[in-house]
Amino acid sequence: MSAVDEALALAAKHGLELSAHDATVNEAGLDYRVVMASDGDGVRWVLRVPRRDDVSAGMAAEVRILDLVAPVLAGDGIAVPDWQVRTPELIAYRALPGSPGLTLSEAGEPVWHMDPASPDYAARLGRLLARLHSVDVGAAEAAGVEVRSPDQVRQAWADDVARVRENFTVAPSVAGGWQAWLDDDVCWPTRTVMTHGEIYPAHVLLAEDGTFTGVLDWTTARVDDPARDLSAQYGAGGEDMLQATLHSYADAGGHVHPGLAVQAKHLWDAAPLGYALYALTTGAAPDRDVAAALLDPQG
Repeated sequence: MSAVDEALALAAKHGLELSAHDATVNEAGLDYRVVMASDGDGVRWVLRVPRRDDVSAGMAAEVRILDLVAPVLAGDGIAVPDWQVRTPELIAYRALPGSPGLTLSEAGEPVWHMDPASPDYAARLGRLLARLHSVDVGAAEAAGVEVRSPDQVRQAWADDVARVRENFTVAPSVAGGWQAWLDDDVCWPTRTVMTHGEIYPAHVLLAEDGTFTGVLDWTTARVDDPARDLSAQYGAGGEDMLQATLHSYADAGGHVHPGLAVQAKHLWDAAPLGYALYALTTGAAPDRDVAAALLDPQG
């Protein structure tokens, strides 16, 4: 059974009759396969099918996050998903307006639908993050969202480094870079904020004029280091676009601590660490092989 047929069968099981005629598949997410299809009235629906059993465990937390951030972002005309079907095997909701800035081709290659080095995108992203990061931490905690203090953020990364080093061979240069990062008092946050965790163009919906219309996939959202919402901007747009985003962020009320830009770069450079943690979660041999190659390129 194809990915589309599987998703549509799950939707039908939950009373949602959709057509395969114009259905599309997005394989960009590590946790969910996403299928889009239309109902009899022409309304587009998004079907998220978990790739692993452990993904379903986080659904309740994601619902709480969506309920928390929806009214905050709505003030800027930005929507988040409103789940109509929420079961361990399927999430379904009416598609939000706009289109993602990045998708993957059938061959798994990135397809850009916007310019990642666009100053306009950088400015809009800065304003979006300032709004998101303004969510009251106490309200997030009361809503059941995970809250990490600055010390907990740093310790969590130290624990992740230790776990990866126990399970993989890590090149000395890579391990040394991680340790220097953990030891650098300047880059770590002095306060934590409500973050999305994976803000990049694949999870941002844009109108034709570049206006942000929606933000998808809040699976990793929590109160954490603000830099985690800036690292992908550095990776895609480089130093200039990171600085443009930070300038807009500050103008919109975001707090820029001295090490924020450096921390965003560190988090981008720590991508092999993140992939290794993902490989440990899936336990799949191909994932472990990719992680091993990233951690010890000369191995």
